[in-house]
Amino acid sequence: MNILITGGAGFAGSNIAIHFKNKYQDYQITCLDNLKRRGSELNLPRLKAHQIHFVHGDIRNKEDLVELEGFDVIIDASAEPSVLAGITSPVEQVVNNNLLGTVNCLELAKRNKAKFVFLSTSRVYPIKHLENVQFIEDTTRFKWSDNQTLKGVSSKGITEDFTLQGSRSFYGATKLASELLIQEYNELAGLQTVVNRCGVLTGAWQMGKVDQGVVVLWVARHFWKGKLGYFGYGGEGKQVRDILHIQDLFHLLDWQIHHFEKVNGETFNVGGGLQTSISLQELTKVCEEVTGNKIDITKVVENRVADLRIYLTDNEKIEKLSAWKPSISVQGIIQDIFEWVKANETDLKSILN
Repeated sequence: MNILITGGAGFAGSNIAIHFKNKYQDYQITCLDNLKRRGSELNLPRLKAHQIHFVHGDIRNKEDLVELEGFDVIIDASAEPSVLAGITSPVEQVVNNNLLGTVNCLELAKRNKAKFVFLSTSRVYPIKHLENVQFIEDTTRFKWSDNQTLKGVSSKGITEDFTLQGSRSFYGATKLASELLIQEYNELAGLQTVVNRCGVLTGAWQMGKVDQGVVVLWVARHFWKGKLGYFGYGGEGKQVRDILHIQDLFHLLDWQIHHFEKVNGETFNVGGGLQTSISLQELTKVCEEVTGNKIDITKVVENRVADLRIYLTDNEKIEKLSAWKPSISVQGIIQDIFEWVKANETDLKSILN
């Protein structure tokens, strides 16, 4: 099999590529990336060591994709991933990356007659509706109740039936618009496609920032005894997310591309689920245990734009279809990140600290 991964020097793309090559030595894996995100250059030696072909290119430029051919599967892992994109930066940038770039990737898949796997986001769900989900405040976290008036939500998380009506951020809007175009390519161009609405992805080799990759950021700041803050919702750090290790996402993608007849045209919520969820307050405690360091964390009561009290993924649809389940625990995820930071301290300090 010949697989192209766009965003292939990024966190998700590079790890997925390496996992595929480790499992299938005879597969041809190509990674395309513009190397814009700081730290992505550190993945190039990793790709080379695994005999993965790298192409320096940008999905926004059709000319960069013209000579790419012979692919059976295209995994689109390229994106401007910040929920603040278009809010604290020009809107054109996120539209060009996350919508027009997707169109170019779809055209590439069409020319290659390749199956198309799209990494979308849970941020396609509207912020106001997510914030109106009934919740309970516990000692260390907020929890969703089973007593809900909205469809598609329970204490287990958000299903694919949750409403899409409302504002969701420019980032979420461009990803949802891409999903709609993917449906049209599937129906009108005969392209085989699958959409995965991913929650918080994490693990080693993620260059974490405040607005994207917060789990890695939290571990790194504890490791170097840096500064952190609980922002919004009273400043107590009770906001909750489910987190998914990138290796678990690989296992799902591996199953999907080898059983495409079961997933063609489908959209799935994909995340760690309730069992792999954690609040910021709880994350602080685990980081203290793993790193052996304790740091002062400031408290800011006011909410930040586009933030969420809780997001949990209900994986029931994909789990029933595939028997896939996340396997790496929160503790295992934090330990993995810590060991990576410790082993690569010199290279990572200027990026993560």
